Amino acid sequence: MIDVTEADFEDQVLRRSLRVPVLVDFWAAWCGPCKQLSPVLEKLAAEHAGAWVLAKVDVDANQALAGQLQIQSIPTVMLALGGRLIQGFTGALPERDLRTFLDQVLAAAQQAGLPGEGGEAPDEDAGPPVEPEVLQAEDALERGDFAGAEAAYDALLARVPGHPMATAGRASVALFRRTEGADPQAVLTAAQERPADVPAQLAAADLEVLADRVDEAVARLVRLVRATAGDERDAVRARLLELFTVLDPQDPRVVAGRRALANALF
Repeated sequence: MIDVTEADFEDQVLRRSLRVPVLVDFWAAWCGPCKQLSPVLEKLAAEHAGAWVLAKVDVDANQALAGQLQIQSIPTVMLALGGRLIQGFTGALPERDLRTFLDQVLAAAQQAGLPGEGGEAPDEDAGPPVEPEVLQAEDALERGDFAGAEAAYDALLARVPGHPMATAGRASVALFRRTEGADPQAVLTAAQERPADVPAQLAAADLEVLADRVDEAVARLVRLVRATAGDERDAVRARLLELFTVLDPQDPRVVAGRRALANALF
C-alpha cells in the first residue's frame, strides 16, 4: 500500500502499472463508507503479496487531481493497468465482490503480460501482446465491417473486463460509425451556424478528432458543457469522455482536456 499525491501520481500509479496492476482508492477522513472499504482493500492487498498495488489518494489533500479525474463521489476505486486508467467502481463493495473484481484484474494483468512488481516494464517499442480478438477486430475494420469489429472487441471485454485496447477500440468503432458518410464541410458549417445545437456540435467534434484537431474538439465541447444543463449537459460530457478514450491518455491534449472539463463541471 502506498499513499499517492498529485506530484507523484504519474510515477507511482501510471508508470508502476506497466509492471503490476494498481488499484487507486480515492478517500477522505470524513467519509464513512471509505472507513468500511479501506481496511478490506488493505487486507486483500496484503493477502496478494504484491500481485497488485493499493494506492491511496486523499481527495481533500489532492483536490486538483480528484477534479481532473472526475471523482464525483467517494469512495471511488480506479484501476491503472498497462499505463492506462480504467473505471473501477464507486461505493463500499462487500469483500466477496471485491475478490471477484480482483480476480478479473489479475486475469487482465496476466493477459497483458505484465511482469510483476519486481520485473521490468515491457519494452515500449515492442508494445503489449496482441489479443486474437484485437486482430479479428482490425481485420473487420479493414473490410469496413463495423459490426464485426464491435463483436470482436465485445468478446475481449467479456473475457477481460476493462481491457484497454478493447475499450479504446470499441470507442473508435463507435466514432467511425457516427462519422461514416459525413460531409465534413457541411457538418462544420452547420455547427458554426447553430452553436446551441447539441447534435450539430457533437458531430463537428467527432470530425475534428478524426482530423487530429483535438484541441478544437475539446474546446467546442467544453464550451457546450458550460452552456447546457441536465440531460444535454450529460450527453456532451459523456461524448467528450468517450473521445478521450479513443486517444492516448498520455497525450498532453487529453490531459489538458480533462482538466478543462473538470473546471467546466465544477
